[in-house]
Amino acid sequence: MEIDDMTPAEERVWRAFPRGQDVDLRSPADENPARGEDWGPERTVRAVVVRALLLSAPQEDGETAALRLAGARITGVLNLQYADIGHAVRLSDCFFEDVPVLYAARLRQLNLRGSVLPGLDAATLRVDGVLRMSDCLFDGPVRLGGAQISGALFMDGAEIDEPPAGQPALQLNHVTIGDGLSAPGLRTRGEVRLSGASVAGTIDLNEARLRVGAGKVALDAETLTVEGDARLREADVLGWIGLRGAHIAGRLDLSHATLANPGDAALRASSCTIGELWLRKGPRMEGTLNLRRAQMEVLFLEPKVVPDEVLLNSLVYTSLTPHEPAERRLAMLERDGEGYVPHAYEQLTAAYRRIGDDPAARLVQLAKQRRRRATLPWYGRLWGHVQDATVGYGFRPLRAAGWLVSLLMAGSVVYALHHPAPLKPDEAPQFNPVFYTLDLLLPVISFGQEAAFAPTGGYQWLSYTLVLTGWILATTVVTGITRTVSRQ
Repeated sequence: MEIDDMTPAEERVWRAFPRGQDVDLRSPADENPARGEDWGPERTVRAVVVRALLLSAPQEDGETAALRLAGARITGVLNLQYADIGHAVRLSDCFFEDVPVLYAARLRQLNLRGSVLPGLDAATLRVDGVLRMSDCLFDGPVRLGGAQISGALFMDGAEIDEPPAGQPALQLNHVTIGDGLSAPGLRTRGEVRLSGASVAGTIDLNEARLRVGAGKVALDAETLTVEGDARLREADVLGWIGLRGAHIAGRLDLSHATLANPGDAALRASSCTIGELWLRKGPRMEGTLNLRRAQMEVLFLEPKVVPDEVLLNSLVYTSLTPHEPAERRLAMLERDGEGYVPHAYEQLTAAYRRIGDDPAARLVQLAKQRRRRATLPWYGRLWGHVQDATVGYGFRPLRAAGWLVSLLMAGSVVYALHHPAPLKPDEAPQFNPVFYTLDLLLPVISFGQEAAFAPTGGYQWLSYTLVLTGWILATTVVTGITRTVSRQ
């Protein structure tokens, strides 16, 4: 392209490029790029000029060429498809009339900070340094699927308007980021797609506002790999977050976050591996919390955040914080959409035992037996009620002692007032109502009283009751002792 064919603004950019000098076309009277369509020719640069500049502009010895342009109205399509550009490119606070096409391009560095664009087509883009799109306003979808970014990706404060039906607002699926993804304050009105992405650093989506709608995907991060943390503190998400199969080495921080997807799952984190999951300090989640088959070292889960329905089957965690009474944690297990899930009770029991809270662990096991009882046939439920009432399924052994003492006192008083007749008066020992009652209650130990005396009428029925009750108490106590020994 000949320089004679350029406007004064384009000529300034062309001459500054070989020396990497800044060209600032911004006007103090109108610095808002959102009104860039009203900018005149003095601030207009054609996309074909930018393309020619990046692909074929002359170099100067001893200088580092770079495009540093601010406050320009760029007309036409900036088509750098498949281009290999070895210069840093900064087009900040610019207004683009058409969607830039950077498909499969390779750039050293790209900075679009503060610009307004109708969208971005940059799938499989390769950036050897940093890609910066902070404070950008996109009126259409941003396509970066399969991109490779050696440095960090910055999208803090960016806003992406609602895309056409059926298209994600932000496509970052299968991207590879050599550093972190920094997007605090990101605003989208469509799906954010991070499925299959790999981030070597941290993902920062603090204070992000992802508003799609109930029943729709707000953040699709299935099989995402993050070597650092994934932060969504104070995020506001309407729609569901999908993390199935994701691997987050550090912390998934959803502190102070508002998650809502009424009628469906709000957080789908099944089959994922997470160092720490933090769900705290926020309002109650609207929608189901799905953590089936997930594995994590630390689960920081406040009871007040837990929604009305959870899915916890095969969830594995090492530590559960904060420390809460067992009654508050059990309420969560009772909300499981799959009904009675034994594994969830075992995990909660193990968490309490690891911190030495054995009473809470026993209470969880007792709740497990009671919940299991509801799944049994009528005779199993009946026997379960007997075990519960007598010794609390073996987790309350002192209750058995209370029953035994009460029955011993009652039987001793009755038989003291009404001695049973001896079977063989000449051979029978002296009658002792206390030891006679003990003979009836204890099925193994014999004091020689039961076999020597035979009550009649109602007192015989009382003896039958004491024998049967003694067997029940002995069986349940032995069951409780066996369960305690097996746990140890």
